[in-house]
Formats: sequence, C-alpha cells, structure tokens
Amino acid sequence: MIQTIHYVVSNQFNPYKNLALEEYLLDTVEEGSCILYLWQNERTVVIGKNQNAWKECKVKELEEDGGYLVRRLSGGGAVFHDHGNLNFTFLVHKDDYDVSKQLEVILRACRKLGIQAEKSGRNDITVEGKKFSGNAFYRKGDHCYHHGTILIRVDMENLSKYLNVSKDKLVSKGVESVRSRVTNLVEYDNGLTIEIMKDRLIEAFSEVYNCTAKKLELPASSSDRLDQLEQKFSSWDFKYGRKIEFEHTLSQRFAWGGMDIHLIVNGGIIQACLVYTDAMEVDMVDEIPKVLTNCEYSYEKMVAAVDNLLVSYGYASDMIRDMKEIFKEQV
Repeated sequence: MIQTIHYVVSNQFNPYKNLALEEYLLDTVEEGSCILYLWQNERTVVIGKNQNAWKECKVKELEEDGGYLVRRLSGGGAVFHDHGNLNFTFLVHKDDYDVSKQLEVILRACRKLGIQAEKSGRNDITVEGKKFSGNAFYRKGDHCYHHGTILIRVDMENLSKYLNVSKDKLVSKGVESVRSRVTNLVEYDNGLTIEIMKDRLIEAFSEVYNCTAKKLELPASSSDRLDQLEQKFSSWDFKYGRKIEFEHTLSQRFAWGGMDIHLIVNGGIIQACLVYTDAMEVDMVDEIPKVLTNCEYSYEKMVAAVDNLLVSYGYASDMIRDMKEIFKEQV
C-alpha cells in the first residue's frame, strides 16, 4: 500500500544522464512509496529494448544534427524527444504497481487544463483520437516503472525527419514501431507550457494517491552509481550492440556498372558480406567482403574499411569512391 509519494524533476537535458537517474530511482524506490520522475531530453530518438536502431531511426542524420540515439530498458516502439516534450516515470514496488491509477494522474492533469484526454489501445493516451502520449513498462525484480511521453510543443518536422526511416532492403528480426497519428497539446491549449504541465502533474499525483507529494532529494552517495549508469546508456555496445540480427542490401548503378552489397549484421557488427556486380575489376571486388566482414555497421567504419583497398587497387578509385557514396546514402 502506497503511504508516501515523492517527485523528482530533472534539471538537465542529457538523455544518458536522465536514463541513468531513472534506473537509479528504480533501484532505490522504497516499499510503500511511489516516485513521479519528470524529465526532458535534447533532440533524441529513444528506441525500445529489442529494436533495431537503424530500422527505426535515421541514425546518421540524427547524430550529424547533434542529436542522440538512446536505447531504454523497456520495450515498445521508438519515440522522438525534444524540449517540447515532457517525459514522466512512475517508480514503485510490484505490489503497488497500478497502471490504471498511474495513467489517471496523466488524465487528471490534462482535465485540469480543459483537455479531454482518453486512454486508448496499447496504453496510449489520446485527445480527439490523436496520440500525444505513448507508454512503456519495465520490471527489475520487485521494482517496476511505467514511463511515457507528453507531446506539448514537439517539432513535428524533426519527429518525421528522424523516425520511421524506410529502408525497404533492410530486414530485421527486431521489434518494429507502430506509427499513430500524433498531436501536440498546445493545439488544445495554446498557452500551455512545460512548467504548467509539470505543476498540474504534481497536483494530480497528490490527488490520485490522496497524500501530498514531496520533493525527493538524492543522497550525495548517489553520484558514483549515476556515473556508472550514464556510461552504460551512452556506450556503443548498449545503443547498437544488442544481438538483433538483420540483413541489409545496398544497391546502386553507376557509369562503371551496378553493385549490390548484401550484409548480415548482428550486434552492430557485419557478420557476412556478399557482393554482386557486373563491374570489370573482379580482383578488387573479391576483397570487399574481406574488409567489411567483422567491421562495425556504421558509415565511418565501413568507409575506412574500403579505403584500405586503395593501397592495392588504386586503379579502381572511382569504384571505391562510389561505393562510399552507397554507404553514405543507405547505411
């Protein structure tokens, strides 16, 4: 039974730090207590635990624009965060875990603003049939969390720019996102701000749980653990190295001929490579699978790998240049 409730409001926008704090709160939430954690990220795509980063997101474009790719602990689909989005997390022990009650906090906060929000389908929250909040769930032992988004003033152009990339020749065994019509809450309350929504959420939290929410102060001893968790969430292995196998065929035609490069990737590493082409430089083509196999599946690493071919096959520099163009456009 919930006896005390606390809230935590993150004061920074680094997604790795925010997810680190979320897991720290999950690990330390006490029995009989519920924590409401409110947080925001910089330009970020957050993918579910079992999703293929490259299938869900234009990773290269996102990172070139200074954005972040983050993998969370929970399942579900990919979402876009920026300063116009507010994230919430409820953290409790399993005996006190109640999704309906937790969602009621969000619904009540919206009603306080005159927004007639409704729970819909796969634990989404909608207004007039349009989704503004997606929710996901995670359990670690007896500790549970329920988190989600609240789209308030999200840049919809960037949401469309980075999410739902169509790679017709990338076949993944990972979980794929389900896309819905989405909306910003400012469409229903033009004066709504992030700060107003935070205040209404904390008010609704106290009302739904029938006790006063108090601000939770983190102990000084939390810093080392938070640093460790931040390193985990920001690591290449955690973001890209999950063992999700996929196949990707890169193909294009040039003046010297056409080329199809078929890749099998697992854990972010190219496990096998087959090359099909009508080009004349057969000796060089035979070397392509050798330099790409065991290479990290990223534009930079793949370009560096084929650049090594210039030492022995300088006469095929046009082919190597064009192959790098394929990587730039299709990886």
